[in-house]
Amino acid sequence: MTPDEKRFTAIYDACRQHVWAYAVSRAGRQVADEVVSETFAVAWRRLADVPDPALPWLLGVARNVLRDSHRADVRRESFAYEVGRWTARPAGDIAEDVAERLAVLRAMATLPEGDREILILVAWHGLAPRDAAKVVGCSPAALRVRLHRARRRLLRAADAAPGDRGQEEKQQGARPGTRPQVGIIGEEMS
Repeated sequence: MTPDEKRFTAIYDACRQHVWAYAVSRAGRQVADEVVSETFAVAWRRLADVPDPALPWLLGVARNVLRDSHRADVRRESFAYEVGRWTARPAGDIAEDVAERLAVLRAMATLPEGDREILILVAWHGLAPRDAAKVVGCSPAALRVRLHRARRRLLRAADAAPGDRGQEEKQQGARPGTRPQVGIIGEEMS
């Protein structure tokens, strides 16, 4: 065994459990083994840089490994979201989509201007509530309350039938009383 191998083995034996415990405390047991492996792979590649005592340096490396792993996860999730956002929805009946959109537009037309503005900023322009709050000149918390209330009013307006909507739905083959499934109504937009 070479002197480098002996030094690395001594560091590994002395610090492995501490690095593992640190990884568990930061990210859970599921990723701790991977963090330990990556940390000691870095230590082997940079053995000349490992100080004595090695533990603080190794914990710094483990911290960086966790940070890089988190960044990679965020990038993957962001990419998956973007791909999902830009890919076409499964083909359905275009008439249903048009009918749903018209129902939402009709319901939107019945709302006060302030409600319409908030819903349009968040749902159609894609602004985060904190950014929409800047546009309308209120705090993010106030905007979230106003957005919640606007969505509730929109749901009520979509459920309210101008004339006999239930009869129209029966003629179009829809179940009476079903509300349009357009994203502007759901809370997932907040």
